[in-house]
Amino acid sequence: MNQILNVDDNSINKKGKKRKEKAPKMPRERNHTPLEITTIAKFFAITILIFGICMIGTGSYSMYKGGNGTTNNKPIIYVEQTAEEEILLKVTHDKELTSVTYDWNEEGETKVPTTGKKEIETTIQIPSGTNTLKVQAKDIKGQEIEYTKVYTAETDININIEPEANNLKITANGINKLQYMTYRWDEEDETRIDIEGNQIEETIEIPKGLHTLTVIVVDINNKTETKEQEVQGVTKPKVEVTTDGSANFIIKASDEQGIKTVEFTINKGKKYKLDLQKQLPLEERKEFEYSYPLQDGKNRIEVTVYNENDITETVKARVNK
Repeated sequence: MNQILNVDDNSINKKGKKRKEKAPKMPRERNHTPLEITTIAKFFAITILIFGICMIGTGSYSMYKGGNGTTNNKPIIYVEQTAEEEILLKVTHDKELTSVTYDWNEEGETKVPTTGKKEIETTIQIPSGTNTLKVQAKDIKGQEIEYTKVYTAETDININIEPEANNLKITANGINKLQYMTYRWDEEDETRIDIEGNQIEETIEIPKGLHTLTVIVVDINNKTETKEQEVQGVTKPKVEVTTDGSANFIIKASDEQGIKTVEFTINKGKKYKLDLQKQLPLEERKEFEYSYPLQDGKNRIEVTVYNENDITETVKARVNK
């Protein structure tokens, strides 16, 4: 009996041959064209650029805020030259200002009123010639800031004020002939001096204490130049040389600020120096007395005394032994 073998019809073709099984299809890898790669690169480049711009904007805002909104920041000083001989000074802060000062060439500070203010504004005149402006500002927390800059202003009239021994020397010169000069201490009456020529030199005494000197010079064309300067006036020490009636001479010196140093020579010989700052407290240096042996014969004595402000006084005496 013939057995019939069942076989899958799909595995045998009509001619009785066995079909080859096909391998399962694998997904074909996609080849990217150069155009597609360029497009992707551009997309990432634009994304990075936008991100960078955002970061820069954020950083700029932080720096601005850090300069004006942080709790430990300092006052901000604005200085603008608004005219040939004029400066606008402005100080702003988010806290109360306790001190704003400015000075030219460190010749004396000018204080700007700040009581209860967070912002001040004032106009400053530029002196003739080349001068250095220094501005200092301080807030209620003790934070300080300083501004320094050199300014040059050419004018028809130049004024200079400088110390000379224990006095002040005022000099002025102009391109044109000068008419007169006035000066005053603080708000006192002016003293006028007529001028014949293009320059003037005047020496004046300094009153005791801190004062503001105002000098005004006017030329024949009525052009005016003004200069203000704070001056600390002090008195000279008082010095006297006497003898004790025997073999010594005596130096007596007094000054309300206090004597700092005493120097003396005998017959132009060796210079002796007494450094009282190292020897005595201030109160005991306001009146000082010192004795020293005389030489045989004639004694030419010269004594120079310096007070706490380095104001000096010199006396000479001749004493016989």
